Amino acid sequence: MAESKTVHSPLVTYFSVLSLLTLCPPFVILLWYTMVHADGSVSQTFDYLKQHGLQGLIDIWPRPTATAWKIIACYSAFEAALQLLLPGKRVEGPISPMGNRPVYKANGVASYVVTLVTYFGLWWFGIFNPTVVYDHLGEIFSALIFGSFVFCIFLYIKGHVAPSSTDSGSSGNVIIDFYWGMELYPRIGKHFDIKVFTNCRFGMMSWAVLAVTYCIKQYEVNGRVADSMLVNTVLMLVYVTKFFWWEAGYWSTMDIAHDRAGFYICWGCLVWVPSIYTSPGMYLVNHPVNLRTQLALYILVAGILCIYINYDCDRQRQEFRRTNGKCLVWGKAPSKIVASYTTTSGETKNSLLLTSGWWGLSRHFHYVPEILSAFFWTVPALFNHFLPFFYVIFLTILLFDRAKRDDDRCRSKYGKYWKLYCEKVPYRIIPGIY
Repeated sequence: MAESKTVHSPLVTYFSVLSLLTLCPPFVILLWYTMVHADGSVSQTFDYLKQHGLQGLIDIWPRPTATAWKIIACYSAFEAALQLLLPGKRVEGPISPMGNRPVYKANGVASYVVTLVTYFGLWWFGIFNPTVVYDHLGEIFSALIFGSFVFCIFLYIKGHVAPSSTDSGSSGNVIIDFYWGMELYPRIGKHFDIKVFTNCRFGMMSWAVLAVTYCIKQYEVNGRVADSMLVNTVLMLVYVTKFFWWEAGYWSTMDIAHDRAGFYICWGCLVWVPSIYTSPGMYLVNHPVNLRTQLALYILVAGILCIYINYDCDRQRQEFRRTNGKCLVWGKAPSKIVASYTTTSGETKNSLLLTSGWWGLSRHFHYVPEILSAFFWTVPALFNHFLPFFYVIFLTILLFDRAKRDDDRCRSKYGKYWKLYCEKVPYRIIPGIY
């Protein structure tokens, strides 16, 4: 059963699911159209749609072309090959609700380096020009929208017919199953993990690839890269580099260990991440802003600091778990709560809840620097238009909702121990405020 149903009422869940299924695809196209063809102006796009209605949306929706499908197919095959073939350390994920422990191969950093070096190499030696990706961006997003829908249907059928583990099942509702997913850890064969591919190797990797693409496009059009674009690209690449450095830790997070593989996670990572998460850079291609050196450096340093704090939060908790609490947190022995819980199979297990360091400030403090870092790589666009800041607003809503879902899940898992934890760390995200 999708654990989301414990958070919102069935009616709210159903309404929000149907809304997202129908509204997200056209929004991706409208965002691309506004950034690339409407000068980043929401009112310009709104006026156009008001004038032309639904036909206007159909007219601006790019048809997936052979070029778009070729780019997606080559990129997907390349990333899948790297995921399968590059060597990596064996990493065990957390024990699942059904008592399974997934095993991964941690080769994210190697895949990331090979991807970027290959992409730069193809451009440098004149084999493939990344501006082709930008020039066919609308068609690529359109192909991804439809292709990923088909992929999610495949996941739904696979969940019914050939689940990869006992961590799967139906809620009894087709739409909820399609949206939230049937399987927690779907795999093709024994070694190809689908969520690692969709979330990490396609979604997060394409964020870096598109950030570089936008930079190269601006350089090819203007003969130079504006300092605003440089700050945006460097911060995004630092963030994605941090992600792959910490990828094995990501496999213990809510996305992988608790959210099933359906439209929400998989379509989101295949379509929403490449389009929405990269959108500040997409805007800057045609709207270079001259920040001047001092302001550019201030934004760059602030952004890198936020990314580092976000990384250090995760590192601190990971080290605490790895050593079973026998480590130093900010130079002192950590304060903790020993919580026991019962698995679905009836086993009693213990978990340690960290209540000092970053995790003593609030229960999800790591979301604060994550939102701030997104703000710092968007602010080089300045404030002429609202749309470049959509990602920051979306991320804030997403993380606040995720914090609530995580809190509710932990409350039902740990019971009285979670109540004790919340008394010790009273704030959910922002210390002293929320």
